[in-house]
Amino acid sequence: MSKFFLLSVLLFLSSFAAKSQEVLVNKKDSTALKPVEKKVDTLKPKYVNPGKIAGRRAMIRSAMLPGLGQVRNGFTFYRGLKVAGIYTGATLLTISFIDNNKSYHDVLKELNFRLDNSGQRENPLYKSVEEQGLVTAKDLYKRNKQIIIFSFVGLYILNVVEAYIDARLKYFDVGDVAVKFSPTMINMNTSTMYGLNTPAPGLKVTLSF
Repeated sequence: MSKFFLLSVLLFLSSFAAKSQEVLVNKKDSTALKPVEKKVDTLKPKYVNPGKIAGRRAMIRSAMLPGLGQVRNGFTFYRGLKVAGIYTGATLLTISFIDNNKSYHDVLKELNFRLDNSGQRENPLYKSVEEQGLVTAKDLYKRNKQIIIFSFVGLYILNVVEAYIDARLKYFDVGDVAVKFSPTMINMNTSTMYGLNTPAPGLKVTLSF
């Protein structure tokens, strides 16, 4: 009985050891047979928009010096006219600001003189003008100065925006576009009740890309 028991235990242990060894071998083989993932280089060359870069450069240049962006886009007669228009507008605004500023201070000086001297009048240009008229003129000149300052800012922003758009359009290409005009006849339904169609001459426009 004891020999049979010992033999059974030995067989059980040997079978258990063989099974555990088989599991370890299979586990080792499974890891060894696992396919190695290869890293695929998915990096693609980044697209560079030359028009966008040129637009930014032109915008910065015109912000630093009005008209410089237009000139650096490639000087042409048309761009030269735009630069001349920018500086002509700036010159006229400057002259107008100086004139309104001088008139504003002259009227203000006259008003202060009248307040300090019981209504006496100093400037012969304003002898026939009452106090209320001087106040109205002062407010008018002040408002004109403010409008001119806003116009300066608007002209400056317009200069920067125009330089940017001009640079972007320089690199804008719509391809080969052909426009063809040909005569044709158009049916004019003057009376749908009686089915009368009156043809009329027309012009047919055809676009081909």
